[in-house]
Amino acid sequence: MNTPPIRCSFCGIEVSSSTPLIAGADGYICETCVRLANQVVLNWERKRATTEEEQRTPLPTPASIKAQLDEYVVGQELAKEILAVAVYNHYQRLYHESHSVSLDDSLKNVEISKSNVLMLGPSGTGKTLLASTLAKIVGVPFAIADATTLTQAGYVGDDVESILIRLLDVAEGNLDRAEWGIIYIDEIDKLARASESATVERDVSGVGVQQALLKLVEGTTVKLLQEERERPHDSEVITIDTRNILFIAGGAFVGLEKDVAKRVMPKQTNIGFQAPLLDKKQKLSAERFLAETQPKDLRHFGLIPEFIGRFPIIAVLEELDEAALVRILTEPRNALVRQYQKLFAYENVELEFTPKALTAIAAKALAQGAGARGLRSIQEQLLRRSMFDIPSRQDVVRCIVDEEAVNGSGKIKYIKAEGETKKKANAG
Repeated sequence: MNTPPIRCSFCGIEVSSSTPLIAGADGYICETCVRLANQVVLNWERKRATTEEEQRTPLPTPASIKAQLDEYVVGQELAKEILAVAVYNHYQRLYHESHSVSLDDSLKNVEISKSNVLMLGPSGTGKTLLASTLAKIVGVPFAIADATTLTQAGYVGDDVESILIRLLDVAEGNLDRAEWGIIYIDEIDKLARASESATVERDVSGVGVQQALLKLVEGTTVKLLQEERERPHDSEVITIDTRNILFIAGGAFVGLEKDVAKRVMPKQTNIGFQAPLLDKKQKLSAERFLAETQPKDLRHFGLIPEFIGRFPIIAVLEELDEAALVRILTEPRNALVRQYQKLFAYENVELEFTPKALTAIAAKALAQGAGARGLRSIQEQLLRRSMFDIPSRQDVVRCIVDEEAVNGSGKIKYIKAEGETKKKANAG
């Protein structure tokens, strides 16, 4: 009598030299089914972990989100309020969709669409900081992508799906957490085409990327190939759903205010001495044209209508003035002045900036046109020599930075210790 062949108790595959089977008490299992079972168990663990995390950390209210944003970001009150409401509504929707919540019969079948956010504002006004801080407040994975590095599928460069791989890496492979994450796409204005004409040539790094991003930001399932750590030459297919991922796009949109001005300001038919003069109120409003941005202005700038429609919420960030830059230096929780004071404190040295020095640093940053980003490079250049000298000296207990030191007409003042030399913070 012939013995029946040994087969996997799950998929039925027959044992062979290339397909070994693991024997159990009442059956056998192949390597493929082991991997599948492992993935199923991991999904159970992820769902349990997600549920426990939701129970431990309730979603903060919009007022609470804005209050926490105030600790890290100076100014931009309207933008912070818009973002707080958008993030709250997004995760409130996800929470109620994943839990059975009693609603009126007239509202049970109502589906709330996802509202992605588009941030407009000059470079260095805090767009990236706002997005990353929001993710930290809500407690979800956060990934940043540069739109200028993306290309349409089939061309040299990063595909738009690579953004999801970064988010999954930040979530440490936890698919459920990644699907509730936030993705910030920077330099989105660089994807604008030069002309509104539909006959413009194919642009694989501009319009092509806009078209490739449409399904991604709206919500779809994407298959990703992820390399396994145990077997570098093998890869597994992971399917990620982007319907619950919040996309925030940001860009400087240089020149957009001119398009808005043409629409907002009344056309002048008279010229020369008969042309009406703009009063002070009109001149001041001209500086805030960006706040009047409408979808038609973005379309004229070069974004395709389908892409604009995926970002219904627009938050405009104001350009920072000298007073705002001084506040950025001193007020936030991670203020730059405090960061350098902590570095000097490691050497038991007190670092002090005079009020005029802070104003001079802010003025330099404004002159460079880099916004808040310029503050760090200015301070780094200013304090570089002191940070080089202080660790080798035992007699300095205080450094004073004044206006002359910032402007280059003087040097940072060292205050020496009286009597004993100072003790190192890391001694003993």
